Amino acid sequence: MISFDLILVFLVLAFILVSLYNKLLGVAFTLLIGVITLGVFGVLTPVEIISGFGNEQVAVVILILLFGEILRKTNIIENTFDRLFKKTQTYRGFLGRMVMYVAAFSALLSNTSLVAVLMPYIHNWSKRNNIYPSKLLIPLSYAAILGGAATLIGTSTNLIVNGMVEEQTLLPDMTPLQIFDFAWVGIPMILLGTVYLILFGNRLLPSRKVITDDIPTHSREYVIEAKVKSNSHLIGKTIAEAGLDEIQGMKLITILRKSFKITSVPSDILLDKGDTLIFTAETKNIADLITTNSGLILPEIGTLSNIKKAEVVEVVLSQNSTLINKTVRDSNFRGKYDAAIISVHRNGERIEGKTGNLVLNAGDVLLLFTGENFISRTSDSNDFYFISKVKEYMKLEWWKTAILIGGTLLGIVLAAMHVISLFMGFTIIILTALVLKVTHPKELPLSIDYNLALIIVLSLALGTAMMKSGAASIMANGMISLFLPMGKTGILFGIYLGTAILTVIITSKAAIAIAFPVALTVAYKLGIDPAPFVLTVAYAGACIFISPHGYVTNLMVSGPGGYSNRDFLRIGFPLTVLYMIIAVMILSMVYF
Repeated sequence: MISFDLILVFLVLAFILVSLYNKLLGVAFTLLIGVITLGVFGVLTPVEIISGFGNEQVAVVILILLFGEILRKTNIIENTFDRLFKKTQTYRGFLGRMVMYVAAFSALLSNTSLVAVLMPYIHNWSKRNNIYPSKLLIPLSYAAILGGAATLIGTSTNLIVNGMVEEQTLLPDMTPLQIFDFAWVGIPMILLGTVYLILFGNRLLPSRKVITDDIPTHSREYVIEAKVKSNSHLIGKTIAEAGLDEIQGMKLITILRKSFKITSVPSDILLDKGDTLIFTAETKNIADLITTNSGLILPEIGTLSNIKKAEVVEVVLSQNSTLINKTVRDSNFRGKYDAAIISVHRNGERIEGKTGNLVLNAGDVLLLFTGENFISRTSDSNDFYFISKVKEYMKLEWWKTAILIGGTLLGIVLAAMHVISLFMGFTIIILTALVLKVTHPKELPLSIDYNLALIIVLSLALGTAMMKSGAASIMANGMISLFLPMGKTGILFGIYLGTAILTVIITSKAAIAIAFPVALTVAYKLGIDPAPFVLTVAYAGACIFISPHGYVTNLMVSGPGGYSNRDFLRIGFPLTVLYMIIAVMILSMVYF
């Protein structure tokens, strides 16, 4: 029977499709308008609209993203991957390891945080090894998607689907999804996806120089000194083998060796212990050199390199600074401000020579490596003005790292064994990070993705409206009529295809909000286990490789890789089809 509520729900769905397809409004605002409209006309009650805020899965999404941000700031992930890839120099070798490692990490951590951390690392690695970044950034995103889809906690899409399972009332006896319910399809597809990218990645991915490489930036260029450490892995390697002649944004101009000065440095010269390398470098690249296992040290930093928390910042000397006409060495800068002057930039020109011997002038831009007391010691100083924070650096003791990583794994295992909930597990881990002073209570609210939380809550409300109004039932009847002649497997195929198309058009979060109630109603009408239908919606919503807008990690790498929509379609379409076929086949074998 056609009712006003039913007509209104379909009108709201049409509005959501048009708005998101044409990018008229953001996802959250579009869903907000739709849900509030349903509330104004009584399709949804106020309690039904806000009930999602009490959903455990919404809280779990927030906690996982918070923990991902904590790890991102500690450089644990960067240092781990730096060790894993230290000796990898071939494209296929790096690609294979990257996909497997990233997929493994994404299964347990927020894949968006992981991609954000690894994009600069992979970009720099590709430059050092004369490989186009466009050959690696799409595989990075795909690896994160493949790994994230293998567990309940790997992607917010899976957690949203599980939240809908907990909210639905159509099948009151349906149990929530478990952590490793997704592994039946997820693990085989990680392996198949890795093989696919290794075999076809180089051929299908573009060899494209990123446009931003040719655009002059406003990053200042400094001259810095870096010494080869006594235990450095660079000793005995040539400049070319060490990749020091190909670091993006840096140029090796001189080597100081005992009493010798080598200029116009040849790429075949061997590095030795104690060599001082003189680089010209852009701001961001100097920060990366400090915080990675490059085998080099910056003499100016000295003992500050052992502190737990530091920042690389830029300041400019004021006109009445007490540092003017003093050399860096005589200024006692480190003792006074708990910071080391790495290099100096003056009037658009790089300044060569020993940093300690430089005489400071008003207007000089200083690149600083700051200690924990820098802020307190400079709060009342008029010697310089803060320009920008280049990079934050946190060095954790090994036992703190072990507690964080070990505690995460233990919490996941205990949750899988139903000893504790995921919510309690990640709450304890984040509280542990606060106790260990890995993060600060004031920093946590700044890392919360309130927009995502609102999208999830509104998606749950939209699903409720579709169930109440009968819209889900009508759409389910159409799905059954169209695909039931092909059997239960055909129904799964139809649900996957429909969800995937919606995901490409209107993003994954909105797509599963529409597809979930339809899939659940199909299972109810057919009287069969709803689990494979729900899992199908989750896979189809998360595993879209053919569009930069289908999933957030695709969008993240699109600009830095210089990709077009056609690039994603070319390499992503076969993988999307492969995932659909394998997912439907495995779910059919396991559940039917």
